[in-house]
Amino acid sequence: MTSQARKPVYCGWGYPGDGLSLDEERDLLRTFADRFGVVELSHKAYPKAEEITLREPRIAPPETLKPICSTDRYDRLSHTYGQSYPDYVRMLKGDFGNAPDVVAWANSEADVVAVLDWAADKKLAVIPYGGGTSVVGGVEPQIGGDFAGAVSLDLTGLDQVLEVDRESRAARIQGGIRGPAMEAGLRPHDLTMRHFPQSFELATLGGMIATRSGGHFATRYTHIDDFVEQVRCVTPTGVIESRRLPGSGAGPSPDRLLIGSEGALGIITEAWMRLQDRPTYRASDTVLFKAMKNAVAAIREISQAALYPANLRLLDPQESALNGFGDGNSTMVVLGFENADHPVDEWAKRALEICADHGGRPEGSGEDGDAHKSGSAGAWRTAFIRMPHMRKPLVAAGIIHDTFETAITWDRFADFQAQIEKATKSALREVTGRDGFMSTRFTHVYPDGPAPYYTFMGLGHPDALLEQWGELKRAVSDAVIENGGTITHHHAVGRDHMPWYRQQRPDLHGAALGAVKATLDPEGVLNPGVLVAD
Repeated sequence: MTSQARKPVYCGWGYPGDGLSLDEERDLLRTFADRFGVVELSHKAYPKAEEITLREPRIAPPETLKPICSTDRYDRLSHTYGQSYPDYVRMLKGDFGNAPDVVAWANSEADVVAVLDWAADKKLAVIPYGGGTSVVGGVEPQIGGDFAGAVSLDLTGLDQVLEVDRESRAARIQGGIRGPAMEAGLRPHDLTMRHFPQSFELATLGGMIATRSGGHFATRYTHIDDFVEQVRCVTPTGVIESRRLPGSGAGPSPDRLLIGSEGALGIITEAWMRLQDRPTYRASDTVLFKAMKNAVAAIREISQAALYPANLRLLDPQESALNGFGDGNSTMVVLGFENADHPVDEWAKRALEICADHGGRPEGSGEDGDAHKSGSAGAWRTAFIRMPHMRKPLVAAGIIHDTFETAITWDRFADFQAQIEKATKSALREVTGRDGFMSTRFTHVYPDGPAPYYTFMGLGHPDALLEQWGELKRAVSDAVIENGGTITHHHAVGRDHMPWYRQQRPDLHGAALGAVKATLDPEGVLNPGVLVAD
């Protein structure tokens, strides 16, 4: 068997030894107990790997694939779930009923082809697995149908920067490489992709492309779409390899077909990615507003002024308070500018002038443009990095704590925001029997509208967390679609968003996707139930 030497934990975020300390967990639970007005929160223990009941594998790999395959307990457990709230609830219960029968590690494109051939011959579902960071049920082998078994195809062995074109500022990179390793491979060339999803630590390049990820600190270059120059993808019926070009008007783009395909059409083994010179000039600041509507107006004007900030983020008072900083009254706007060629002070100055026009008060520039690392922005940055580690103890304490994100045009935002707040707060009261909490931030901003990101939390019943979460998820997702937003801006569709994705996409588009699926994957073995109906 071939696998990666350093394996992420089977339950939780990151690697063994990461996560919150016992003191941090106690402080976190004490804070939430105070917010919900209870003396203390009970805290269940997650089962150890050896305590979990796991069914025997229904299938066995052929002799030719045994060197790259595993039926080891830990390997199967760690490839069952992603990082969503319901994933953690089921892990807490020790429910691993959908564990893959076999985990296969691809160390070459030939390995991918061999696994797909085996799957098509034996009617096995293949779940592409990169960072395992899906928060929408994108990697769980919830396969249904008449499949004989499920194989989780781990692609993290495809982890090399293969070729660098410094003149064109591009690189050919394998799809299984994780974010930090990719940036480390580009650093000697003084290049960077500057695409940082919150899952960056574990996320793989192929996963970013397949889920159409959005990077933070990237208002100008937002989605992974902006960086893809060429894609190579293995499907059950052959290889799709687009031509490497800076742009093309030759019909519908094959790259665009694969960006956001979520492993349902093929497996992205490598791609040429557009890069940037590493920034050397920076400027940043944090601006406080008494009214959120004024902050929104300032952000809209900045986004339409062709100033191209690297970061333009809004945090409402609740978002600041929930993360332990700010006065709970001010809306915070984080500004960041960067460039590798010239100073950016004039652009930053103009952005601050726009903020001042709308009543914004700068908190104070950081030394050498690092305000995003100090003050309120620095506190938020620290909280943002630590957030993935908070889910595990919160679920164990019976707190329903989740997020949803969308996008809407500026002309509809005010009404949209009001309707989303009404629907979310009403659902929290109805489902949990008490008031909950909700906060808003903008993770990404466009000239024609923002991408609001909402956090909601309520005190759940320990024996009904999954059901209560499901009711809340339906309520907020219905509200998003009914009020004209997208069901997902950068979290992908997965299985969790399929009911609303079907409502959002045109019927003929859905039929066309089905036809593409039937052509590329006639046996339907790739990630069944994701993106395309079973």
